[in-house]
Amino acid sequence: MASARLRLRNCTTGEVIAQRVVCPTAAWQRAWGFLGRRSVDPAEGLWFERCAAIHTLGMRACIDIVFVDRGQTVVRIVPRAARNRIFPGGAHAAATLELGPGVTEARIRVGDRLQLE
Repeated sequence: MASARLRLRNCTTGEVIAQRVVCPTAAWQRAWGFLGRRSVDPAEGLWFERCAAIHTLGMRACIDIVFVDRGQTVVRIVPRAARNRIFPGGAHAAATLELGPGVTEARIRVGDRLQLE
């Protein structure tokens, strides 16, 4: 992906959640995401700005999905999202984060504030 790799921090707990997060900007990058991958490493993620819903259609890898509002506060979490489904983030979702499976289980909660650095 063309954009820089950033770290994702949970500002509520201070913990670094993922060390290699990319923010896809080109339409093809946003559409492709983790498609074609068999697995997603727990240290990597994709952050989609202006994205209130996401799909796992055609995905082979299992992922965790996190929806955040404009202030980057977590509004919904979908751990180990089922494949071939559509997931809306809800009325307040402004961005979506895809992470490796299991990352959110003990490290991110609804109401936590996340930050890319």
